Amino acid sequence: MFQLDPDRNYPKKTESHSLIRFQDCDPMQHLNNAKYLDYYFNAREDQLFSIYGFTIDYPFRKYQSAWVVYNHQIGYVRPARVGEWVTIIASIIYYDEDTMVTEYVMTNENKTELKNMLWSTMKYVSVLNGKRMTHQEDIADFLKIASVEGVDYPNVSFNDRIKQIKTALAEGRY
Repeated sequence: MFQLDPDRNYPKKTESHSLIRFQDCDPMQHLNNAKYLDYYFNAREDQLFSIYGFTIDYPFRKYQSAWVVYNHQIGYVRPARVGEWVTIIASIIYYDEDTMVTEYVMTNENKTELKNMLWSTMKYVSVLNGKRMTHQEDIADFLKIASVEGVDYPNVSFNDRIKQIKTALAEGRY
């Protein structure tokens, strides 16, 4: 059962490391474009459980609901290569009553070079009829605790956000 601890200070950005596997790369030894999604979603699933105790299937089991992908925006900045360790950072940059936007960032291991960025917009729906539904109270509490501040999602363009992250990485602030 998912239960937030009201006395705990949860991180807003989750972070983990991953090794780029040979099987996931193209003949140029670059991570295949489609595989970035696998790396991001696997990392996020692990991060959510280890940090918040939240499992992806919790809304399904408790409320017969789930987040479904509505839109992806992805930017390939520098290739991730075979055998390279990367850092994967994920954060919720926006949410409302039935929507969540997660920002995924892949950097080199020591977070000095941006490799890739993804904005994943998801809608919260009933698995019974596929219609949008409002986040339940405990889901909304999780989104509030886990969301970063300072990203003006409705007013910043995807490309401008890439520039912001590159600058923050160069200055050691990300």
